[in-house]
Amino acid sequence: MPVLYEAYQSTLSNKEGKRLYHPRVVRVGTVTTDQVAKEIAEYSSLSPGDVKNTLDNLITVMTRYLQSSQSVTLDGLGTFRLTMQSQGRGVEKAEEVSAAQAVLRVRFQPTSTRNVDGTTATRSMLTGAKCRRYNSLTGSVGDVEDPAEPSIPGGGDEGKEEL
Repeated sequence: MPVLYEAYQSTLSNKEGKRLYHPRVVRVGTVTTDQVAKEIAEYSSLSPGDVKNTLDNLITVMTRYLQSSQSVTLDGLGTFRLTMQSQGRGVEKAEEVSAAQAVLRVRFQPTSTRNVDGTTATRSMLTGAKCRRYNSLTGSVGDVEDPAEPSIPGGGDEGKEEL
């Protein structure tokens, strides 16, 4: 299955006053933990129930580590960590800072490797992805496959997903 994308128009104008179009991923469904467990069971000697139990326990353990201010790295998948996003209610003194001023969020950074020059070589789950244009008006998918070439310019927060 290819990654589906559609064109969307930016709400912001560029320097010339034009609202440009950009590609955006189209999501066509959601896969549940039970579905993932059944498929993993097909690749292993475990039953779907054993896999589901393992996934449930993974979430419990990850939650405990994240809530104790640790990041969790799963080889081949990526790193999960907690961040605080300020709600814009700053205070004048450091002593007055409170967690009530922010919202906790879980951030995910997919696994990646870097070339010697600092560019991204591969990213877990994206290597080899092909894209096809989706027409939301007709529900049709284009015939031409485009290779997906994700990159992380400068290695900043680009590419980080919020869960």
